[in-house]
Amino acid sequence: MQRKKNIYTIIKSMESKQHIENWPLWEVFIRARQGLDHKHAGSLYAADAQMAIENARDVYTRRNEGISIWVVESTFIHASNPSESELLFDPANDKIYRHPSFYPLPDELKNI
Repeated sequence: MQRKKNIYTIIKSMESKQHIENWPLWEVFIRARQGLDHKHAGSLYAADAQMAIENARDVYTRRNEGISIWVVESTFIHASNPSESELLFDPANDKIYRHPSFYPLPDELKNI
């Protein structure tokens, strides 16, 4: 009887794993404190966005590290090609006024 139970458990586990592998991959971003940006914490599989948020909370914020969670389905993330970075970012180098070196910043601003 014990052997049948173990085989049943193994088969159920394999079916469950195959089901999870069909779920989309989600990228998880956590904001640690007020005023700071979200940082990539990791990835996980989930059936939908709500499940991804709940799983991300359980996996990545176990010690109350976060105050906000973003999840994005990995298929919707698009990146630039690093070999084209000079062409992509070249126009920004001409606009030095965008750097905060031309005006004083208040002492209260700590996260810029």
